[in-house]
Amino acid sequence: MTGRLWWTLNLIIRYGDDMRTMTATEASRNFSDLLDAIEQGETVIITRGNHPVAEIGPAHRRTGADLRAALADVPAPDDGFDKNIAAALALLETERGDPWADA
Repeated sequence: MTGRLWWTLNLIIRYGDDMRTMTATEASRNFSDLLDAIEQGETVIITRGNHPVAEIGPAHRRTGADLRAALADVPAPDDGFDKNIAAALALLETERGDPWADA
C-alpha cells in the first residue's frame, strides 16, 4: 500500500486475533478505504459497542461452471416434481386474498 491509503488503514484498522477489526463509525467514515483494503484481499471485522457485528471480505466470483460442479452429484428431479410444484403454486394462488379484508 502506498500514500494516504496505507496511512489511513493503519490508523483506523486494528489487528485483532487473526483478522483486522474496525468500528462501524470508522467503517462509515472511511468506506472507500475499507473497500480498497477488501479489494486487495483483506477480511475486516466491523464492531459496534465492542462486539463484532459483521465480517466483510472479498466477494467470491461465481460462474456457470461452479454451479454445474455443485450440482454434479445431485440427482435429477423425478417425474412428479413439476406436478408437485404446480400444485404448490395453485395453493398459493387460491389462498391469496385481500390482506386488508379483516382490518
